[in-house]
Amino acid sequence: MSRVRRGLAATVTLAVASMSLTACFEESSPHDAVRDFLVGWQSEDYDLAAGRTDGDLAAVRKALSDAKIELDAASFRFKIKSISLNGDQSQADFRAEVDLGENNPLWVYDSMLPLRLVGGQWKVHWSPSVLHPQLKEGQRFAVSTKAMPRQPVEDRNSTPLQLPQFLYVVGVIPSQLGDKADEVVEQLSGYTGFAQDRLLSRIRSSPPKQFVPLANFGAVRYRELEAQLDKIPQLIIDKQKQPVAPDDPKDIVGKVSALTPETEQKLGGPQRAGDSFGQSGLQRAYQNNLTGSTQTRVITLDVKTDNEVAQLKEWPGRTNVPVRTTIDSAKQRAAEAAVAQTDTSALVAVDRSTGEILAVGTKGLNQEKDALAGRFPAGTAFSIVAADALIKAKMNIKQKLACPAERTVGGARFVTASQVTGASPTFSDNFAKGCVTALASLARRVDAAALAKSAAAFGIGKDWQLPLKSFSGSLPKSFTGSQPLLASDADKAKAIAGQNVEVSPLSMALVAGAIASGSWHPPVLVTEPKSPDSSAEVVSMAAPQPVAVDPKVRSALTAMMLAGAKSSRALAGHTGVHGVTAAGDAEKHLGWFVGWQGEVAIAVLTKNYDPAAVAGEFFSALRDSP
Repeated sequence: MSRVRRGLAATVTLAVASMSLTACFEESSPHDAVRDFLVGWQSEDYDLAAGRTDGDLAAVRKALSDAKIELDAASFRFKIKSISLNGDQSQADFRAEVDLGENNPLWVYDSMLPLRLVGGQWKVHWSPSVLHPQLKEGQRFAVSTKAMPRQPVEDRNSTPLQLPQFLYVVGVIPSQLGDKADEVVEQLSGYTGFAQDRLLSRIRSSPPKQFVPLANFGAVRYRELEAQLDKIPQLIIDKQKQPVAPDDPKDIVGKVSALTPETEQKLGGPQRAGDSFGQSGLQRAYQNNLTGSTQTRVITLDVKTDNEVAQLKEWPGRTNVPVRTTIDSAKQRAAEAAVAQTDTSALVAVDRSTGEILAVGTKGLNQEKDALAGRFPAGTAFSIVAADALIKAKMNIKQKLACPAERTVGGARFVTASQVTGASPTFSDNFAKGCVTALASLARRVDAAALAKSAAAFGIGKDWQLPLKSFSGSLPKSFTGSQPLLASDADKAKAIAGQNVEVSPLSMALVAGAIASGSWHPPVLVTEPKSPDSSAEVVSMAAPQPVAVDPKVRSALTAMMLAGAKSSRALAGHTGVHGVTAAGDAEKHLGWFVGWQGEVAIAVLTKNYDPAAVAGEFFSALRDSP
């Protein structure tokens, strides 16, 4: 909750408190003094409060006003617990609730008001202990804070996925400002846009000898402001090297920036103006986990020496932790090298047995928006899923199947650029070559419900529990509605050919992993912490469970995909690679390679480039890596 909203809440509470205090004590008694003093303190009517004490009016007014400044308090609230009377003396026990503002904790403590009869009127016997039992003459409040350094996003081996980058922490030491605090914050506010009153309050509430950070800047922003900041000689610039520049996969890891005046109000949470925050990727999704929260202490100081006397309360803050991902840095480097030769491509590698995302490499595309969450035509890559439904419908992979250049099915026209010639091409041959016309001709061999069931078994259309945006795929509504049997032969033919099906590179990598391992597994990107903090834009849901692949289907598809890999010149010599090169969208010149080698399953999407060549480079790099 922001400081402004807290202030409004306090005003409403004050109205309620005033009525309750007034209603309880109507007769002339110590109650009147207690009521007026606490209501005056709470509502900042310090004349009312001071008038109910036996102290010097000006001194009491100043003490109450200073307490609010020294604590940087958004509000005070009080609750009377009991009042006891003993002759011409009385005592009121009460509970104080102090909102320390800037998303700091609520400080709750018990105290008491001593009262005496002075000239026939009850008065609060004034001393600093009225403000807090441990506050004595010659002492004042202060709030000491310590921000926790940002934790890293790590790969699966606990290696940070960030590079060192300088941050410039701008602050002051209050005792060195003299009477120039107002002037300094006015200038700093003018240059940076941070609220002047907040900067000043932070200085006034901090221990005078303590460095008080007021703003953080990245290197670019600091260079823009450096000449202006140099005009404020009281500023101290602390240049800190922090691991916040994202390493590959950069879009997945995300960027980190200093908090600006605009984002300060939007984010909420434990941030203070100038702190770092995640702009994108996992840095944003796990912002509060990575930053933790600020350690806060309420202390008393000796007014003459500014030395700490006592600690009244401490909040250690929530512990911040690294975010452990499933990324394998060696495989990530291989993926980056494989896509480097292209203009537009995406490669996603997963562990075939767990669904863990090992690498996400892109060129000309975004790793999150396109590789994980992109919506691309599946093309003949979807024939892997369609084959599951066809084989379960008793389709023999050795059945002869012509591959004409053109074919019409249910009124829909299909044209293939991968015409399979020869005396007797089979379903397996046409699968390996991606013959659209041959595949489309099988529409009458399977119904839409079976295609939809196979798609679901391979995760297409499933809800995934990933901390970043992702897309599992989609089929036409006629396949997933209440009456899938109404889907036409043309709709089924287009689905088998992948023309009305959308998928992401991630979803197709998981399809490859399912054939390779014998079970489809949902994707996993982060292993620790188990779920993002509450600030993340992610829907909480139960992760889908693994789904076993029919052994007969797996055996057939393994053989077909091995033949598909061997038919590609780009993969020639890469023994042990199972996969299929498939069309995506001819008009957009998109192509797919879906397959696996060993424990690593991949999907490659390219534009104007052979996807099998990218896959071959990736697997070659893996074999060459240490």
